Amino acid sequence: MPRIKELLVNGQALAVDVDDERTLLTVLRDDLDLTGSKYGCGEGECGACTVLIDGVAARSCQRKVRSLAGKKITTIEGLSPHGTLNALQQAFLDAGALQCGYCTAGMIVAAQSLLNKNPRPTESEIVRALDGNLCRCGTYTRILTAVTEAARRLGGAK
Repeated sequence: MPRIKELLVNGQALAVDVDDERTLLTVLRDDLDLTGSKYGCGEGECGACTVLIDGVAARSCQRKVRSLAGKKITTIEGLSPHGTLNALQQAFLDAGALQCGYCTAGMIVAAQSLLNKNPRPTESEIVRALDGNLCRCGTYTRILTAVTEAARRLGGAK
């Protein structure tokens, strides 16, 4: 079987030796010990496994590693490489935009993708960008507040 030997994750070229049919999510969690991305539905519907691939939000449970050679993969861990929360992560904490925390990494990564493209999103743009990221605890209002506040802190809020 073909194998992948290296992935670019969180700014580092990481040596791996994995079957190229495996999903990115299983490689991240099982081989690289990056467990921030969660297994939710396994069908790309819940968003718990969201990562950035070349800066764009993607469901890691649906991406085979064979398609990722040379792509920049960023996980929730990569958003705070020095151990300090970035503005978006801090805004989630400040707004209480998490309860059980299972969806939080996917929500933050999806929101980061939006803010990378559009630092001044409207409320409807935030809602649209996070559509498909499910929160069983129902903290959507606080999540919206957190993303809006992060954009404001970053100097982009309308």
